[in-house]
Amino acid sequence: MRPAFRPRPAAAALAAFVALNGAAVGGLWIRAGGFADVHDLGTGLTSAGRLAGLLGAAAALLALLLLARIPVLDRLYGFDRLAAWHRIDARACLALLLAHAALILVGYTIGDRLSLWREISRLLAGYPGVITAVAGLALLLVVVVSSIVAVRRRLRYETWWFVHLYAYLAIALAFSHQIATGTAFVGDATARAYWTALYVAVLAVLVGCRVAAPLARSLWHGLRVTRVVAEAPGVVSIEIGGRRLERLRARSGQFLLWRFLTRDRWWEAHPFSLSARPDGRRLRITVKSLGDFTARLGDVRPGTRVIVEGPFGGFTAAARRRPRVALIAGGVGITPIRALLEELPGDPGDITVIYRALSDGELILREELEALAARRGTEVHYVIGDHREPTAGELLSPEHLRALVPDIAARDVYVCGPPAMADATRASLLAASVPRRQIVTERFAL
Repeated sequence: MRPAFRPRPAAAALAAFVALNGAAVGGLWIRAGGFADVHDLGTGLTSAGRLAGLLGAAAALLALLLLARIPVLDRLYGFDRLAAWHRIDARACLALLLAHAALILVGYTIGDRLSLWREISRLLAGYPGVITAVAGLALLLVVVVSSIVAVRRRLRYETWWFVHLYAYLAIALAFSHQIATGTAFVGDATARAYWTALYVAVLAVLVGCRVAAPLARSLWHGLRVTRVVAEAPGVVSIEIGGRRLERLRARSGQFLLWRFLTRDRWWEAHPFSLSARPDGRRLRITVKSLGDFTARLGDVRPGTRVIVEGPFGGFTAAARRRPRVALIAGGVGITPIRALLEELPGDPGDITVIYRALSDGELILREELEALAARRGTEVHYVIGDHREPTAGELLSPEHLRALVPDIAARDVYVCGPPAMADATRASLLAASVPRRQIVTERFAL
């Protein structure tokens, strides 16, 4: 996915920030002994462990910044790419911190000539901050494990969200351990000042981008629920009105993080794509009941205040390269596809929609979709079937896609749906000779 806006100075600034802080971490390690402290196997492992700890802490801060909703980063790279980098960085962070703990423990065990269990007891009892560091590492391990696809699919969004809040506590515990016992910081005021400033700067960005800016902007626009419409059993559309909504610069295909200020759910923010083209007077989302939060959205009353973060994502008309387009949706992924159908320019026949669902009852916004298609001269194909059936493998296969859209390899193809569906469809498109650069995907999951 390639957003149209790609400011090179911002890319250079990001790369410079990462490189300079990486060099600073290496400098801290060398300043505190580094290679000079290596005399044998034990001291070598210990020194390597200290470097791993510094790099792991820096990686944790980078993981926070990647999903801090920094506007220039989102415009430059898109939320999907930032989220993917965040996942890679988070796993690298955990690996470095686990290596830090293991290398330090083994290095000290060799150096002190104690048994492993006696060394563990000595570290826990004799070094301030070690217990809190172990607790922080355990919390980070839980956070990363909860994001593994197989685990994530079994968790409610609310549970996953709460678990991720503990990452902030884990990083705070790690900071206290570093300042209290870190060889690079004990007795070195300059190193302590730099490390503290780095954490404070990240905290300021998080508070500014995730709390202060969304709150101020939402209040300035006066965002409130204006209408709630039941579209089907378990499916509601919510319209949000306010002042000067065009200045939000939201586009069809994008999503925002929505916080409805009700008494019982004001603290939760959830991502939902726009299901209608923004017209400067209203924003609309369409939500299917899939959990506790979404099940209660139908009870939200007109007049409820709303706070939003965003818009995010490059799943927009700006990613278009070809005159003709195929829009492929799976399940509730039809919502941004329906909005795109309103906005994408094109003559009759230039746009084709493929809508994948388990059954006819799973089709959302069907009447609106067909009315739009009739007005625009768009062909709509419904692909219905349970993926557990023996013949389900033929649905949206390369041959099936070519049968539905014979010239699909010459089109831009937008795909939106659950991760498994989006990934499988992307693989089919590549097998159907659609160039990688012509495929734009949006996965309905964080």
